[in-house]
Amino acid sequence: MNNKDFLNNLAARLETTPQDVQKTIEAFSKALSEKLEEGDTLTIQNFGSFDIKKKKERILINPSTKQRMLVPPKLTIAFKASNSLKDKAQ
Repeated sequence: MNNKDFLNNLAARLETTPQDVQKTIEAFSKALSEKLEEGDTLTIQNFGSFDIKKKKERILINPSTKQRMLVPPKLTIAFKASNSLKDKAQ
């Protein structure tokens, strides 16, 4: 399912226009981004939770040149699906 199909499907379920659904999704995305930037965890009931994880600094070795490289620490976004969502996916 592509983005257009998803918007049309959701608009039909909500009995609204795809443009309104797009605005709602953009607002949700912006709010999610702001909360994650603040370092908060966002949990959506029956869906899952979004969290910021810190990856540690590590050393990689290029297998062809045997050169060592230092990879700096970084923050990544992690999603953990709820049990009810996992059950529906099976």
